[in-house]
Amino acid sequence: MTDGGPLAGITVVALEQAVSAPMCTRTLGDFGARVIKVENPAGGDFARRYDDVVGGLAAHFVWANRGKESVALDLKSDAGQTVLHRLLERADVLVSNLTPGTTAKLGFSPADLEVRHPQLIAVEIDGYGAGGPLSHKRAYDLLVQAESGACSVTGLEGAPAKPGPPVADVCSGLYAALSVLALLYARRPGQVAVSLFDTMAELMGYPLTYTRHSGVEQQPLGMSSPAVSPYGAYRTADGQTVVLGTTNDREWRRLATELIGRPDLADDARFRTNAGRVEHRAILDAAIGDWCARHDLGHVQERADAAGIGNSRYNTVTDVLAHPQLAARDRWRQVGTPSGPVPALLPPPVVAGYEPPMGAVPGLGEHTNAVLAELGYAPGEITTLRAQGAVR
Repeated sequence: MTDGGPLAGITVVALEQAVSAPMCTRTLGDFGARVIKVENPAGGDFARRYDDVVGGLAAHFVWANRGKESVALDLKSDAGQTVLHRLLERADVLVSNLTPGTTAKLGFSPADLEVRHPQLIAVEIDGYGAGGPLSHKRAYDLLVQAESGACSVTGLEGAPAKPGPPVADVCSGLYAALSVLALLYARRPGQVAVSLFDTMAELMGYPLTYTRHSGVEQQPLGMSSPAVSPYGAYRTADGQTVVLGTTNDREWRRLATELIGRPDLADDARFRTNAGRVEHRAILDAAIGDWCARHDLGHVQERADAAGIGNSRYNTVTDVLAHPQLAARDRWRQVGTPSGPVPALLPPPVVAGYEPPMGAVPGLGEHTNAVLAELGYAPGEITTLRAQGAVR
């Protein structure tokens, strides 16, 4: 592995906005690829303007766009399209997630790219995939989570909810990055299409399989699971919340006998199998909740650890910012932004001998001149392009 990372020497061009494609390209950048983000001169990626909490910058944008170079091109102009074609001549990967039909209108559809830039791995992320009745629709994370049924299994019965993180966007971006890595490993170009809806249908695999074969629509249970019991959140004597989980019969018996001191529950025929425990969930939750309510969080977790019972503390976002696990493992780094350095988490994979680059978050069009010069444009030509409004 070179100092630049496993993807050193790979150039990725991104026609991206919001989260799904930016997460794909940021992931590739974390492994050492060069990512050139092509943005509209009139405002750029709209995620830049979601809020201004990071020193005037948007939290979404800062999170998903570190380590990229920003080139501002008007792709509706002939000159801007020419620049992009010259950029793609030197690129290995193109990732896009523009609104349905946009790349085709601009002349950068997968079919166009296969002819003009046959060396490219071209990835297009969209909402619903081609060839279906919803293919034409705009798709955002919430919309797709609702359409895929994810909201129906999240929250509480009668009060469905969207999962907090943008699961459809992030997981689609990761599937796209995985596809790129597979094609790079195979050393061949290719066309990849990833839809948010297909991604969420995959993540809904358990409830879809259960309902298909049982005919039962499982209801959301908040901080619990319809598949396993006991498995949930319980208040403690000091006003905290502990989360306890069991995944098999042996763990259940240890929880009942060694943790809450209820061997009678362990011996009760109603609770000997997981199916029975799920059916009588309310009885078990009441017994466990009663025991937890009489003990502080620290005592509950100490006892649970000793009994080999999975447990955690319910934390808020503020709690996680100061989480001792992240601090002890040195998971925070400083990254540059146009407003100054800010903390950012290292990417999840820990690759021996490799430190992710954690490059700066770019300003809109910050790298336009440098990239154009690299493509062979003379200073006068760049000035002309700017005067034409083709670049910023």
